[in-house]
Amino acid sequence: MKKAFLLILLFLICKSIIAQNNHPAKKIVVFTPIFLDSAFNDNNFKITNYTLPKNMLPGLDFYHGVMLAIDSLQVDHANIEVTIIDSKNSKEPIATVLEKPMWDSVSLIIASFKERSEIKPMADFALLKKIPLISATLPNDGGIADNPYFILLNPTLQTHTHELYKFLQKNYSTYNIVYVKRKGNLENVIQNIFTEMGKNPLLTPLKYKTVELTDSFTAKQLLVALDSNKNNIVFCGSIQEDFGIRLVNTLQTNKRYNAVAVGMPTWDGIKEFNKPAALDATSKGIEIIYSSPYNFLRTEKIGLALANKYKENYGARPSDWVFKGYECMYHFTSLLLKYDTAFLKYLSDKNAKIFNDFDIQSIQLKKDVPSINYLENKKLYFIKKQDGVVKNVR
Repeated sequence: MKKAFLLILLFLICKSIIAQNNHPAKKIVVFTPIFLDSAFNDNNFKITNYTLPKNMLPGLDFYHGVMLAIDSLQVDHANIEVTIIDSKNSKEPIATVLEKPMWDSVSLIIASFKERSEIKPMADFALLKKIPLISATLPNDGGIADNPYFILLNPTLQTHTHELYKFLQKNYSTYNIVYVKRKGNLENVIQNIFTEMGKNPLLTPLKYKTVELTDSFTAKQLLVALDSNKNNIVFCGSIQEDFGIRLVNTLQTNKRYNAVAVGMPTWDGIKEFNKPAALDATSKGIEIIYSSPYNFLRTEKIGLALANKYKENYGARPSDWVFKGYECMYHFTSLLLKYDTAFLKYLSDKNAKIFNDFDIQSIQLKKDVPSINYLENKKLYFIKKQDGVVKNVR
């Protein structure tokens, strides 16, 4: 833990400069939500129990991944200058950072956003300055339109919902499918997308029941739609993590129903789904499936090397946030250095692949208006887990 605290202190410098020759370095700015104010008063560490607040961990791990990528880029003699900014620094909010004079020479922005409200101001700024902005994690889109410099690595909810519908239609159309809707405006949007997919003339419509539940739903309210004599698919039409956890736990503890739980991309970050089911020793938990743009192969060469390096530095197993930070930094910096001003045309170049097969496409929302609304990664993986272990990826 002491190593981790020292590295947090080093983070206060917020800048890593790598200049390998006399040519101008490519300048890259990374935003990640560290919440340093939660741990420090100026340079004084204020946490007494040596346990970092939970809200710091994702952004801190993303930062660690970025720094590991910078180490790799140094080995490659990359000529770059990287500025890393805590997007949750109360003394210097994002709006203040965007007013600094450094931006005219910046070539790329990578951001792991914490709040949806942060996205549009930064995206508008990137458009104004004509700087590519990569939105690396959820939340992702912020309702951005008419911005050819905005790049979504994690696709929109519309794309996720479209692909989940097609996945169910292809693999589970004969099951008893139950669509579980949580009350809420965003849930209404997801349900409408799902319903519209059934009107697609190129697809055979899914047959399913719909159950609308509150956050405090009872097991009976859910199980009434399941069939104990059939295989059941329970689709969660909400991104709310606590609602998804309650849904899965209800299915876990009612094993007379053979059920598979299918959820939205937010399930990728639910730690409870990485643990064995809290049942008797001989009982397996249910299968859990969700969509994700990320599939990190921890047992292959790069994954093993990163895990070993992280453990050496911090004495722990890296989370997916470390891998996300590493891949975003290394993959897109490599492409920037290779293609320079043509960077946006080669975002899916497989020669720079680390873990994932990005398929980044130009999105044109209005067919009669020939303009790019944004750039979006259309490649999704379908992760199947049981008892915290990934069983299959499609």
